[in-house]
Amino acid sequence: MAGNSQRRNKRTSNKKGMQVGSGGQRRRGLEGKGPTPPAEMRKGHAKQRAAQARTRRAQGRPQRKGSGKGTSELVVGRNSVVEALREGVPANTLYVQQFIENDERVREAVRVAGERGGIHLMEAPKPELDRMTNGLNHQGLVLQVPPYEYAHPEDLTAAAYDDGEDPLIVALDGVTDPRNLGAVVRSVSAFGGHGVVVPERRAAGMTAGAWKTSAGTAARTPVARATNLTRALEGYQKAGATVVGLAADGEVELQDLAALDGPVVIVVGSEGKGLSRLVGETCDVRVRIPMPGGAESLNAGVAAGVVLYEAARRRA
Repeated sequence: MAGNSQRRNKRTSNKKGMQVGSGGQRRRGLEGKGPTPPAEMRKGHAKQRAAQARTRRAQGRPQRKGSGKGTSELVVGRNSVVEALREGVPANTLYVQQFIENDERVREAVRVAGERGGIHLMEAPKPELDRMTNGLNHQGLVLQVPPYEYAHPEDLTAAAYDDGEDPLIVALDGVTDPRNLGAVVRSVSAFGGHGVVVPERRAAGMTAGAWKTSAGTAARTPVARATNLTRALEGYQKAGATVVGLAADGEVELQDLAALDGPVVIVVGSEGKGLSRLVGETCDVRVRIPMPGGAESLNAGVAAGVVLYEAARRRA
């Protein structure tokens, strides 16, 4: 009722009364949260991932931390299956056709799979193998290769710095032949590099063919997959590495490149098109390999091997 001064909570003055305080929370908020923890303890930091990778190695668990997985693959045919098993290509199941003619290659495939351990031996009827392989001529032998677990691009530099070494990394731009990827992985391992980076799309992945060409070195040399190669290269630049692109019209010759003595990422393009425009513009310097014999270009595996050798020679 208007004018009823007995109404509860009715204000009778414009003067403010007592206010509820913050209970000291504002003061505590200004005190800070203490010193910044070391990089190894910060969630998501590249050095934390490297530390976790070392822990897994010490505990005998798989070394690579995947930022994405490839797809499983089937190797078909007696010769192909035997070669893959000989070269140590990772596999989880060997399918053998029922009532197959037991020749030397079949016996070797079954023997090697049993000796390696961790590979299941499955007997399957021919119609089932035909269905699995979409009608390919499997000759009664099919080897299932599990998806490859790719590293994260930042893990390569973090692991190198953690070991007190300057990163030596190869990035492939538009290389679609798995054999070239395998050859690059083999060269990186041979000359003390720290890994290979490939784009997620329109590029070769770690298939059975790449594993075979790497001659087993893919088991100890990480391959990282980048969603965007240009952004990955910019991340390497922020981490202190010089990004060097190989190009036939490069402004610097290989023997004059001083950057190989320090942290460096070597970018190799496809044999036909070379470096893509954005990747070429991101590189700090473009380098050419002198070829007095007159050849116009080298394939990706050979070109990477030449530069990696020069880098290893200088670092030694």
